[in-house]
Amino acid sequence: MIDPITALAGITSAISMVKKAAKIANDLGSLAPMIGKMFDAKSTATKALIEAKKSKKGSNMGTALQIEMALDQARAFEEELKMLFMTTGKIDVWNKIKARQSEMDADDAQEIRLFNANERKRKQKEEEMNEWAIIITATTFIIMIFAIGGYELIQFCQTGNRCGR
Repeated sequence: MIDPITALAGITSAISMVKKAAKIANDLGSLAPMIGKMFDAKSTATKALIEAKKSKKGSNMGTALQIEMALDQARAFEEELKMLFMTTGKIDVWNKIKARQSEMDADDAQEIRLFNANERKRKQKEEEMNEWAIIITATTFIIMIFAIGGYELIQFCQTGNRCGR
């Protein structure tokens, strides 16, 4: 399982590292490994958000808020990177990067859809089990009422000799 706080720290440090390196780098090629790490950290943070939703441990609101804020920071920095690629005349490289990212995001979206479908099935099964428990409990209660009533009727008939004999 991916720790959301570690993922949060990873994305934050990756963004700051790329910002520092961008100030002193001569060309975009030298930034590529750091930019890659930043996108990896963003992906890890997104997966951590999914894991946090699955685990339901701790404060979901707090974890989700922190990760969403970090992802928002990453989106803003992506826009800065896009402008950097534009100003250096490498927008075609940026477009290829975004196309590849879209392919990879489609895989992540498939995983999210699968998780949501499994979650719906689990909830539906849980609801069905609850319904069966209610039905079994009610049926058992009714059978017990009839059994106790029958026993009392038999006892009444045996002690009073008034039941049709």
